[in-house]
Amino acid sequence: MRTFATAFDAICANIARVVHGKDDVIRLSVICLLADGHLLLEDVPGVGKTSLAKALARSVRAQFGRVQFTPDLLPSDVLGSSVWNQQLATFEFRPGPVFANVLLGDEINRASPKTQSALLEAMAEDQVTVDGTTYDLARPFMVVATQNPLEHHGTFPLPESQLDRFMMRLSVGYPDRAQELALLQETDHDERLDQLQPVASGADVVAMAQHARRTHVAPELAAYVVDLADRSRTTGLFALGMSPRSSLGLLRAARVLAAASGRDYVTPDDVKLLGVPVLAHRVVVGPDARLRGGSAEDAVRELLRTTPVPGSSSWR
Repeated sequence: MRTFATAFDAICANIARVVHGKDDVIRLSVICLLADGHLLLEDVPGVGKTSLAKALARSVRAQFGRVQFTPDLLPSDVLGSSVWNQQLATFEFRPGPVFANVLLGDEINRASPKTQSALLEAMAEDQVTVDGTTYDLARPFMVVATQNPLEHHGTFPLPESQLDRFMMRLSVGYPDRAQELALLQETDHDERLDQLQPVASGADVVAMAQHARRTHVAPELAAYVVDLADRSRTTGLFALGMSPRSSLGLLRAARVLAAASGRDYVTPDDVKLLGVPVLAHRVVVGPDARLRGGSAEDAVRELLRTTPVPGSSSWR
């Protein structure tokens, strides 16, 4: 029987077969999946955001759905709609692409706010409501959304309520020289992605997520996360600090990271390693920091650096 860490590494290694040189991004993406989170990939076009999302979905034997977000996309195009059945003389529900285990929302900021908000209930409660009827979504359920941060024409920036539903925001980044050269010399890149075989099932992902939830969090460590949240709301670093949802997401992700490292307890270093990808997109920097040219990532790093870690003889 595989251990959690072994199964985690197998999923990461499988994705790395088609996404080269991005081990940290891959590990964070898998952590997000196993922490029951949703992932926002924000980067310039052509760096592999969609390939990463596809490889993540194909590494797990589960249903994959995709929506290309456009300004004229309607909520029913994502959720589904009721269609009149002439034979039965009644309306029947036709589910949309959201009824999948992994949903890729490509260029999510191109859709109107009305269509973007159609995902709020699904991302927060694993269910959708159409025509007054609520439908449960399959488990696992993960939204992987992509967007280009530099393109503003014809886009609708995600509001804070939508951003807060994403557990992590990651940037894939450009490959280094050696990685890009290897990519250019690869003749079967698309075939590798198409032929990628799953190394875990949807049931495995659900079981691993349940296992990670049992990872021990010492009271002192929980107090440390509360201190981070409190200082983000009371210091001048942020105009909008951490929400309770972000605190919960930070601990869920830290539990997965600890389990993937072969531990049954969470340490402060787990929290610090995940601070930027989990928190930076959920907070708004204060006016003073903005005038100094500081980014949300810089402000989160400063928050992590200046918040004391409670003393403990053991975090176990």
